Amino acid sequence: MAEPKPPRAEDPLRSKIMRAVKRSSTRAERALAEALLRLGVSFETNDRSLPGTPDIVLPHKRLAVFVHGCFWHRHPGCPRATFPKTHVDYWAKKFKANVERDKRKIQALEEMGWNVKVVWECEVLRDAEQVAHVLLADDG
Repeated sequence: MAEPKPPRAEDPLRSKIMRAVKRSSTRAERALAEALLRLGVSFETNDRSLPGTPDIVLPHKRLAVFVHGCFWHRHPGCPRATFPKTHVDYWAKKFKANVERDKRKIQALEEMGWNVKVVWECEVLRDAEQVAHVLLADDG
């Protein structure tokens, strides 16, 4: 499914906010990376050689980690996964495409023999140390 064309922002403030949304090195990604470093774990970030460019890669465990933003990737039941009140059709298509793309990239990595984990922004921001411990303890 092709990405839907974004609606034109009528509000200059909204336009500025949307331009500031980061694709990588988000607060949650940095928090998890720092927690892993404190645990002495060796990892790579944003490995473009892998499908989906996982946010954190632990090659020695063959583990690819995506730190998903609750809003953009539709974290079920999370209060951060709100739905905009304007341009509803656009956002419905956009969110659906994001979730479908996530599934395809996870499947591609798994077919290559990678263990793939998705951690949510809200979980990492709540307790990055705990998320790091769970990732390291989980054998798949």
